[in-house]
Amino acid sequence: MSKRALLIAAFIATFGAALPGASHADVAFNVGAVTDYRYRGISQTRLKPAVQGGVDYSQGGLYLGAWASTIKWIKDTGTIFSVNTGSANVELDLYGGYKGEIIKDLGYDVGVLAYVYSNNKLGNLSPAFKNADTTEIYGALTYGPATLKYSHAVTNLFGNPDSKNSYYLDASATFDIEGFSITPHIGRQKIKGPYDDPATYTDYSLTAAKEVAKGLVVSLSVLGTDADKNWYVSPSGKFLGKSSAVLGVKYNF
Repeated sequence: MSKRALLIAAFIATFGAALPGASHADVAFNVGAVTDYRYRGISQTRLKPAVQGGVDYSQGGLYLGAWASTIKWIKDTGTIFSVNTGSANVELDLYGGYKGEIIKDLGYDVGVLAYVYSNNKLGNLSPAFKNADTTEIYGALTYGPATLKYSHAVTNLFGNPDSKNSYYLDASATFDIEGFSITPHIGRQKIKGPYDDPATYTDYSLTAAKEVAKGLVVSLSVLGTDADKNWYVSPSGKFLGKSSAVLGVKYNF
C-alpha cells in the first residue's frame, strides 16, 4: 500500500476513535459481487465479474470509509503495450466527508476520495502514462430524489499524464416504485491533458434494486457510454464501454 493510503487509513482509524461518542457511532459492512465492475461506465474487469466489499463509519454528519474491488485494467494496459505495469489486482478506495442539510429537503455532501492501486507500475509506461493512484475532492447537492455531484481530480486521473484538474459531473435520481429502487443516471468524464479527445466521454445507466431478504440487495443495471471504441479496449480488442446489463448482489450488515 502506498504511503498516502497508509496516512488516510491512519486518519480514518485515529479520527474515528477520537470523536466524542465514537463508541456509539454507526459502523456498517458490505460484501458483494457483480457480473462486471463498471466505473463511470467503463469496465474495470475486462467485462468479467468482480468481488467487492467495504466498511463505513458515520457519526452525525461525518462519514469515513474504505471499499475494495478486484480489477484487471492496470495489468491489461501493460499487456497491450508489452510493459510490466505490475499486478494491481485490487482497487482500494479510501474516503471521508461530511453531509448535512442546507434547508429543508436540500442536502449537501462534501469530501475526498483516494483510489489506491497497490503494486501498480503504470508509470513504467511514462511518458504515455503515470502512476494510477488518484485523489479527487467532491461536492454534491441533493433535492428530493435528485442529486447533482461534481468530482475534481487534484492529482493525475487514473494514470493519464498531465490530467490534474480533470473532472466528472453526474446527475442521478432515486425513486421507490413498488418496493424497487429505480435510479437513472448520466455523467460526463472530462480528461484534461494530451488524451482529452480520445479519453473524454459520457456515460448513462438505469438501475433497479430490491432488498430480497434482510440486508441482501439484488440489482440490475442497463448502461452504456459514447466512449472512444479504440481507446477503452481490452487486450483482445473488446470495447470496455459497450452497452450492457450488469447484475449485482450485495449483503449489508
